[in-house]
Amino acid sequence: MTYYGGKELAAAFRTVRNNTIKIAEDIPESQYTFKPAPDTSSIAQTLTHIAVSTNFQTHVHQNKVTDMMTVNFMDLFQTFKALEGQPRTKAELIALLKAQGDAFASYLDTLPESLLAETVTMPPGAQPPVKTRFEMLLSAKEHEMHHRGQLMTMQRMIGVVPHVTREAQERMARMAAAAAQK
Repeated sequence: MTYYGGKELAAAFRTVRNNTIKIAEDIPESQYTFKPAPDTSSIAQTLTHIAVSTNFQTHVHQNKVTDMMTVNFMDLFQTFKALEGQPRTKAELIALLKAQGDAFASYLDTLPESLLAETVTMPPGAQPPVKTRFEMLLSAKEHEMHHRGQLMTMQRMIGVVPHVTREAQERMARMAAAAAQK
């Protein structure tokens, strides 16, 4: 018996995606083209990448891929790049983040422990050479958190204080006020 299955994966992913959506909402649309350096993704491009990136995991696991060497990465990534390349407004990007996040979390909700325990052979040279579907699906959350860290840095660069920082500051202010009342 495990203590972290499909339902827990879905709940954790929803938390991460909701935080990403808060970031997308906090950034003014006029700043969505901001890039921290010339050869990097803009805020909008990063948000779009986050939104569509779960399609990879869905493809691998819904198609019951057991050996990653059987995946046509070039075709798959061309499809993803086409999705990422579509221009979108702030409202459209937030709607895409919500829709794709809901779809992926709903998929995770359905996964039994037996499927999560299945193994997938990685390409030659990958470490580890074999992963469980659980490890692979968990990496979708880790991938989003990686890019969310980039977005939080970009927020700071454009003068927006990230919501998690604001919330922590508000908690500390309430604690200080409560301590002063004693």
